[in-house]
Amino acid sequence: MGIHILWDSEAPAGIELPVIRMIAMILGEEPQIVEYPLLIDGYDRDRDQHDAQKILDRLQDTLTRRYDLDGPLLLVTSRDLYIEGCDFVFGLARPRAGVAVVSTARFDNDYYGRVPDDTDLIDRTAKEGAHEFGHLLGLDHCSNPECVMFRPQSLDELDRKKKMLCPACREALTSRLEE
Repeated sequence: MGIHILWDSEAPAGIELPVIRMIAMILGEEPQIVEYPLLIDGYDRDRDQHDAQKILDRLQDTLTRRYDLDGPLLLVTSRDLYIEGCDFVFGLARPRAGVAVVSTARFDNDYYGRVPDDTDLIDRTAKEGAHEFGHLLGLDHCSNPECVMFRPQSLDELDRKKKMLCPACREALTSRLEE
């Protein structure tokens, strides 16, 4: 089984390789880039955001059924995401279907009026990507605010997370991968 990343054509270019390397370091699994045509659904004009659930529907219905993928699939997009009941989400996973999405829209310092820094963008994308892959590999949210599997509610909480799994989550992942 492998893990796969689909990089949306509108997602930040040029950071794919460092993000993949960082995710591999965090999870111990090297993601493979896959390229498939994908229409991004779920745009809500009133919110100027995309419904993450509808994007996952498209991933599940179009890609996983049309193409022979032997493991989880993560879409990285620049579109701002939400789910019902939340102003925004950094990402969302649907473990039973093996699909997840991460948005870089709120990872860029420009969004917050801060000095642009690709290092921050790469770091945030990798941590959230590893987080969503963690769900696809069977991990739940963690209460340790430094663990990649912690559920951040803000950019500061995301930045506080380390690029690693806590010992309990590492053990759980190792156990799941050995099954």
